Amino acid sequence: MARISMPISNRWFQGAVITYLIGFTVLGILAYLVYRDQPPVPREVVAGGKIVFTRDDVMNGMNVFQRYGLMEYGSVYGHGAYLGPDFTAEYLHKSSEFLVSRYQGAVQPGLSARERVVAELHQNSYDPSDDRLRWSEARAQAHESLIEYYRTVFQSKSSRGGAQANWISDRDDIRRLTAFFAWTAWTATANRPGYTYSYTSNWPPEPLAGNFVTADAIIWSIISIIALLGGTGLVFYFFGRYDWLGWGAEQSSPVRFRPVEDVANTPAQRAVVWFLLVSSLLFVLQTLTGGLIAHYRAEPDVFFGVDLSSVLPFNIVRTWHVQLAIFWVSASYLAAGIFIVPLIAGKEPRGQSVLTVMLLVAVAIVVFGSLAGEYAGAQGWLGEGFWFWLGHQGWEYLDLGRLWQILLIVGLFLWVFILFRGLRGPLREQHFGNMPWMIFYAALAIPAFYSVGLLTSPRASFVVNDFWRFWVVHLWVEDFLELFTTVMVAYMFVLLGVVREATALRVIYLDIILYSMGGVIGTMHHLYFSGTPVAHLALGATFSAMEVIPLMLLTLEAWGFIKSGEQRAVERYHLHRWSVRFLVAVGVWNFLGAGVFGFLINLPVVSYYEIGTALTANHAHTAMMGVYGMLAAGLLLFCLRYLTQPDKWSDRAAKISFWSLNIGLTWMAFFNLFPLGIVQLYHSVETGYWYARSLDFLMLPWINLLEWARLPGDILFIVGGALPLVWLCWRALRFPNPRITPAEAELPRLLYTSQSEPRRQT
Repeated sequence: MARISMPISNRWFQGAVITYLIGFTVLGILAYLVYRDQPPVPREVVAGGKIVFTRDDVMNGMNVFQRYGLMEYGSVYGHGAYLGPDFTAEYLHKSSEFLVSRYQGAVQPGLSARERVVAELHQNSYDPSDDRLRWSEARAQAHESLIEYYRTVFQSKSSRGGAQANWISDRDDIRRLTAFFAWTAWTATANRPGYTYSYTSNWPPEPLAGNFVTADAIIWSIISIIALLGGTGLVFYFFGRYDWLGWGAEQSSPVRFRPVEDVANTPAQRAVVWFLLVSSLLFVLQTLTGGLIAHYRAEPDVFFGVDLSSVLPFNIVRTWHVQLAIFWVSASYLAAGIFIVPLIAGKEPRGQSVLTVMLLVAVAIVVFGSLAGEYAGAQGWLGEGFWFWLGHQGWEYLDLGRLWQILLIVGLFLWVFILFRGLRGPLREQHFGNMPWMIFYAALAIPAFYSVGLLTSPRASFVVNDFWRFWVVHLWVEDFLELFTTVMVAYMFVLLGVVREATALRVIYLDIILYSMGGVIGTMHHLYFSGTPVAHLALGATFSAMEVIPLMLLTLEAWGFIKSGEQRAVERYHLHRWSVRFLVAVGVWNFLGAGVFGFLINLPVVSYYEIGTALTANHAHTAMMGVYGMLAAGLLLFCLRYLTQPDKWSDRAAKISFWSLNIGLTWMAFFNLFPLGIVQLYHSVETGYWYARSLDFLMLPWINLLEWARLPGDILFIVGGALPLVWLCWRALRFPNPRITPAEAELPRLLYTSQSEPRRQT
């Protein structure tokens, strides 16, 4: 049987494949360069004939860093959480202060104490022939003093700064942990062989150590701006000059949405409501943990007079906050995918509801098992044997233990299998580039690229692990969830009759091509200063700047979607108006959070000073919640509208949730994170990065006022934004849509009842 051909030119399909191949070929080359040019981990660091620490100390110290969730308290190379210090910058600053003080009375001819320290730190004394790194005795003494310093930090008898008391009790663990910090600080100053700057391109900025922004960072920042402006002009010209997406051919005839009482639910769709309830409850938990970690920044020692950090320390709560963000959004996506497949296929195969319930149980086991394991691991209860598999794996966004990570991947593939069973008919009938295949590809990419996180290893160097971790953080979170987002929104609009399939398909391919050109290689913007070669900075800077172009263009196209939908809906206040409003919010936050705030911190010359400050958090919150969170809420409302008895639905609750979430997120960004980040950026340039990331800086009176200013927005976000979604899910459980159709029964494939017959486009 001949397959149904594409309603648009095959060149779109071919262009998408080619751009993906080019992007991932370049990433493959960059992966090779990371392994080849990563900073060495010396077999021994020696001073005056004595061993200061060994390679095993560094690797075991990295494992201590992972096991206790320190990346969710502070950071290394600027990556991690933002309450604690950046340990690379802190170690470097304190050791530089020690050396300057030590050399004050022993100045070499022609060199001041500070000049001598700069020369010593930037001299690369690693000898590859015997795999040893040689330090001066003064530097070894500085290291010993820092072991004692970190002993006072992690073996404190009382909780402080959101950290638990007697955090790491084993003295050898602290010695190894300090060795890991020392190695990262060494890579930050030792000149890369053949270059005049360090393995981290002289990051962090530290005048005492002679670390200043490099010429490469400045030049590639300029090139990034040129690429952005030039690319934006070209794209807007061609897409303004030619109606490539086909909006001009869209019919203006109105559509009338099929009433809810006329849309019967399948067994699997009926089971989806439990997914949505779990998703909304996880969202509430995520907002509560977010409010708590924000409070720790305003009042680090107590929670309104209660020492809550002794039970819920910052590192654990922040771990949960990050993981729950992924879990609740993913649960909403899983539910929406299962819900929409019968509408695409026109029927549901037997057993889908059983598989859906199995998937829900599996998701619940992974979610709550991993959260409990992270708590136990970070508390040190799992010891040496099980922390990595059951506890806290230790990488931000990949915190869950390796066993839970594997089970999550298995669960995601089970979800893809459920979608495949439902789509088998359309997949057999349609061209490999048509919309049923696009939703299958987008779904398959989610577990496939999350699986890349399995390439991290507790015995690989931090530089290599961070490289693979950012494949998940960027490619999975920022690219392939974005692709699934576009496909789902496009399919929703086709099913509702407000855009043609040909137009929706063009928008999907536009997303693929433009994100492949900028987003894939742009992954490297996370790794400018993480020990990667300068090629990563050059390509990451240029291509990440071009990521803003598709965001601007797709925002305009999103408005085209919305405008078309509003014009063609007969009902002025139609049944999906609040779902559509959330899609509008996705477009706005995509441009502002991912585009404007993302471009601000992606410039190397800016990132050099701001990485790991509130500007990073500002981009993360407005992009993650503003795009994926708003879409998850919109999908939730879309599904619930058909799952709830019509007279029991509440548009008022949906309206309250919409405005509360958007006002709360705006408040968080503009009354807290953005102004705080600008001030941190100033102090990072003026005084030093170590100071901008210190607790002393956060406790400055007017900085502390900025932290407290976030409170009204957080309360509105939680109470007015998250809780109504739970209430709507509960209403759907109590008052389900009375119409249900058995498996294998034929279903109407469209959610509208009147429209002129669409023409086929080429």
